Amino acid sequence: MNEAVKGHLLAIFTAICWGTTFISTKILLVDFSPLEILVTRFVIGLTVLYMIRPHVLKLRHEEHRLYLVVAALSGITLYYLMENIALTYTYASNVGIITATAPFFAAILARFTLKNSHLSGPFFIGFIVSMIGVVLISTEGGGLNFNPKGDMLALGAAVLSAVYIVVLKKSVRSAMI
Repeated sequence: MNEAVKGHLLAIFTAICWGTTFISTKILLVDFSPLEILVTRFVIGLTVLYMIRPHVLKLRHEEHRLYLVVAALSGITLYYLMENIALTYTYASNVGIITATAPFFAAILARFTLKNSHLSGPFFIGFIVSMIGVVLISTEGGGLNFNPKGDMLALGAAVLSAVYIVVLKKSVRSAMI
């Protein structure tokens, strides 16, 4: 199997896992608290990552420690905590739609914090088309039901995801220098 096919299969697998996260978390919230789900997910993820690469990460630059702390807080801990809490107040479809805006926030944040990052017409067109697709798939024609508390928590999670994306990009760029 060539590398392109492997990449596509991994992308499909990732999309399926990400897409089922909201519904499975909603189901888990019947018996577990948002914090219990967060800790369990973290332990499972850490275990799998350790099995894949059981070596301590050596940092090339001391500033990477700060990047890793910000990434861990924004993209792992606070993002999933806010997403889990949002799911206690609103529909899984709402959380899925709202958190799908993370790339939009990441692009805006990158525009103001990273060199050589710009927003263009194709980006906005692509974002609008993808959001229409997400909304159509998530609502199945049933319309949207808003819950301000849960929806705002989901929006906060999307912004935290954007911070995570930009911090990782900045970290990778600084590692290349």
